[in-house]
Amino acid sequence: MTTHSPALIWLLLGLTASGTWLFRLSFIALFGRVAEIPDLAMRLLRLIPAAVLAAIVAPSLTHATGSFNLGTERFAAGMIAAFVAWRTKNVLATIGVGMGVLWALQALS
Repeated sequence: MTTHSPALIWLLLGLTASGTWLFRLSFIALFGRVAEIPDLAMRLLRLIPAAVLAAIVAPSLTHATGSFNLGTERFAAGMIAAFVAWRTKNVLATIGVGMGVLWALQALS
């Protein structure tokens, strides 16, 4: 196992942060020159929060084999949060209810 110096780790973090910032800035600069954001781009941008949330949460609901982890607090909270997301279409409500249910179920077990 190799170890890396703290300076190298900070350099990599800085380069990653700078790259992310420049990537985001490029879109701001591009859309700043365009009078109106195209309708397709706006529709796609509205889907990003749901896609990111699903990408973060879905792996924690499954085993390494890909089968659902039924009967656990995480799975129950995930299903309730999915229902809230479907009914409200509100990301903050989904996260709040999902986390609240998970914490309550964990406290009860």
